[in-house]
Amino acid sequence: METKFILHGGNASHENAENDLFFKEILKNTSENPKILLVCFSKRDNEASESAIKDKKQFEKNKGNKNPYFELADENNFAEQIKKSDIIYLRGGKTSKLLATLNKYSSLKELLTGKIVAGESAGAYVLSKCFYSKSEKGLFNGLGFVPVKTICHYIGENAEKLDDCSKNIEKLLLKDYQYKVFLI
Repeated sequence: METKFILHGGNASHENAENDLFFKEILKNTSENPKILLVCFSKRDNEASESAIKDKKQFEKNKGNKNPYFELADENNFAEQIKKSDIIYLRGGKTSKLLATLNKYSSLKELLTGKIVAGESAGAYVLSKCFYSKSEKGLFNGLGFVPVKTICHYIGENAEKLDDCSKNIEKLLLKDYQYKVFLI
């Protein structure tokens, strides 16, 4: 069963036409009542609710005739929440925090199989094989679910930093608001 991964370059909560296309892509080919799991593990606990509100607003704006149901991810019930969800949305923030949390779930790749998994900024990084983060100052390994080496918030700098990562995979340089779809 194919998993649809959508990697986004950052600032998805900003209102603009490019981000509208991103959220419409996430909802494309879903049921009339998709269940969306909002994963804000990259944020401090006191920021997660506010981030989820911004994400819901973007989904609501771009839902068309769909009636999405939202749930905020909880580390204690995360595996069960994924099983019940159609869409897993990994919000941006502190990549190392998100990666450390996701690494606790050894069966994560299997849980995500057949789902729509969208990652924005830090979310895109953790889904990638490796990534260069200017804010976290270095080249890091992601979960490797998408065989790419990634830079988000790309402004024409640091692409060469990815050369030390796997040579035979695509280099993905995503500017803010840009996204790319992978079917794996």
